Amino acid sequence: MSENSRDSKRGRRGRGAADAPRLSKAGFFMALPPILIVLLFVGVPVVVALAFTLGFTGGLNEIVSLVGQNVHSADNWWGTLAAWADVFGDDQFRSNLIVTVLVTIVSTAVVLFMAIGIGLYLRLRGGWLANLLSALAVVPLFIPVVIASWAILTFYSADGFIRSVLATIGVEGPVWGYTVVAIVIGSVWTSLPFAVLMVASGLQSIPDAIIEAARDAGAGFLRIVFSILIPMAFVPIVIAATFTAIGVIGSFTVPYFTGPNAPTMLGVMLTSYFTSYNEPQQSIVMAFTIFIAASAIGAFYVWANFRSAKDQGRV
Repeated sequence: MSENSRDSKRGRRGRGAADAPRLSKAGFFMALPPILIVLLFVGVPVVVALAFTLGFTGGLNEIVSLVGQNVHSADNWWGTLAAWADVFGDDQFRSNLIVTVLVTIVSTAVVLFMAIGIGLYLRLRGGWLANLLSALAVVPLFIPVVIASWAILTFYSADGFIRSVLATIGVEGPVWGYTVVAIVIGSVWTSLPFAVLMVASGLQSIPDAIIEAARDAGAGFLRIVFSILIPMAFVPIVIAATFTAIGVIGSFTVPYFTGPNAPTMLGVMLTSYFTSYNEPQQSIVMAFTIFIAASAIGAFYVWANFRSAKDQGRV
């Protein structure tokens, strides 16, 4: 290699090293506007609301503290936990919290079971039936939640379609309208399309060569599913699970239209406290309870992505 070419390569490397800080600064300033918008319109209200739950009723919280009822003011430099004690000392809140957690767990489990089943059938079998199932699974994506909720009541109420059909043959059907079961059905209905899209795309991205190699080595169906397909599609499955759980735990429309008056989901309860009972401080405490639970679910998503990046050598 000539001396001139070596000098040229050194010059290019030097210019690349010199350009790196400038590119980093440019990227930072390009990403800064959306970050500032999020901090201004999301971060600041969250901090103000948290301060209100701790009894800081001045400043931006002054008006709502004057209008609201049963507002507790700070009695220490760090605030007060009186509003939190009001909420967590309420038997109705505790029962609603248990219902919210149970509905979230059951709905997420059912959605994952159905999404993984459809995704595996589409990946391993294919054909018109698999395509039909995947197409039907995303139909709820195009139906408004309000219409879906009323449809669920039409089917499962005391005078609904299911009981009417079963009554013609002398069978007494179940009444699921305005029950927790109806909330689970509605949550599964609204959450299934996204889960199917995520899980099916993750399973479809697995190369055929890996599956064929496992079959040539004597692996059966269950071995291929639990040792190859699900582990390799772990991140999309986790994404589907976290988004489903977060969506269900903070839902309002489905439990409001299809669920009972008591016990009900926290999304309905905090809305009632804010609008009907005029207790904004207590309703914000409930909102932060949902936020904390959703953050814990989101932490699992972050861990799954970090583990995936570590396994691929990107961390």
